[in-house]
Amino acid sequence: MAENLPAGPAETGAEMDYAEHEKTYDLFLAVIKYSSVVVVAILIAMAFGFFTSAGFFSSTVLFILISVVGAWLLR
Repeated sequence: MAENLPAGPAETGAEMDYAEHEKTYDLFLAVIKYSSVVVVAILIAMAFGFFTSAGFFSSTVLFILISVVGAWLLR
């Protein structure tokens, strides 16, 4: 079974661009971080609008307020 393994290196392509990889990973983390804030703000605003008598306008204002405060805290 061991005689079927390749003898050379597994990677034969170009060298990895680690700087570009780090930039892509940082962008991915930023997108996930801020989109998580938006999703949580949407859920809180929907609960506020549906389960209270506040209405659409008040829940929209709450969504904007939570999004801005969350983005400010995560900057």
